[in-house]
This record gives sequence, C-alpha cells and structure tokens, in this order.
Amino acid sequence: MLKRENTNLIHHVLILILFGFFSCRTIPEKAVAVKSFDKAKYLGKWYEIARFDFKYEKDLNNTTAEYSLNKNGVIEVNNQGFDTISKAWKQSIGKAKFVREDDVAMLKVSFFGPFYSGYNVIAIDEDYNYALVAGKSLDYLWILSRETKIPNSIKTKYLKIAEDVGYNTSKLLWIAHDKKYSF
Repeated sequence: MLKRENTNLIHHVLILILFGFFSCRTIPEKAVAVKSFDKAKYLGKWYEIARFDFKYEKDLNNTTAEYSLNKNGVIEVNNQGFDTISKAWKQSIGKAKFVREDDVAMLKVSFFGPFYSGYNVIAIDEDYNYALVAGKSLDYLWILSRETKIPNSIKTKYLKIAEDVGYNTSKLLWIAHDKKYSF
C-alpha cells in the first residue's frame, strides 16, 4: 500500500512539474506583442536606453544587443556591456525563437542551455528604430534604440505604454553610452 501511495505521489508531482513547465507565461498579462512584426527589420544592433536592473545585467552600462540569423535560421543574440565595477567588457551569446508565428513579436530567449525566458516587443516605430520590450513578467522591461538616445516623444509614449501594462517605470535605469568597444 505504501509503495502505491509513493507511486501516486510521484505521478502527481511529475504532472505538476510538466504543467508548470508548459504553462509558464512568456508575457505579462496586460501586454500585447506587436503583430505584423518584420523579423528582418528587427535584426541588427540595438542600444539599451533603459532597463529594469536584474542579476545578469547588474552594474552594466554601454549595453547593446545585436540580433542576427545563423545558418540554421535561428536568431543569435549577442549582448554586450561594460561592467562599471570590474572595469571590463562582458558578453553573453544566446538564441531566440518565436513562441508562435514569426510575424508576432513574442519570443523566448536563452543564454543558458534549455532554459528560456520571455522577450516580447510590445511597441515599435514603423522604421524599426525604437522598441519597447517586455520580459516574461513585470520584473523585466527594456527600451531600445538604434542610436544611443531617443527622442522625448518616443520616451513619453513608451513609458505610458509600459505603465498601462502595469510596470512601475520609476524603477527604470537610464543607461549611459560613453564607451566604444566591441568583441
């Protein structure tokens, strides 16, 4: 009898793990990913204008992200930044995949093997010069630009969109771009 109860317990735990694994949200509840997204126009180098601080970008300035297609058609992500504590450049290489169709800007990105997290473009201008990117939850937010600055009109617009989703934009770090270096 005890053996059967242990088997049932293990079975239930496995179901919960699988349910949790497959049902993980990749976008905040009120956020909507851009539709009619043009992957080819999004590729290239982006400067991080603002972000919520988190473990993997802690103490980084001069941060950029460059997106390219590798020979297998997978989007390669090359993140770089200058660590203001160690005074050294850091780099992380990852990959991104579309969650659904590749014309909906809802992606998942991985820098650590099989572990993915949400990457969702929730606003972009028609020329693909400025983007507002939501992570999987309200703990992750980025404002990106093709240049090291953005116009105040874009900043105001993107802050309003983020606040409407539920982000506390007062937590944004505004990133300095005062060093030139590339790996």
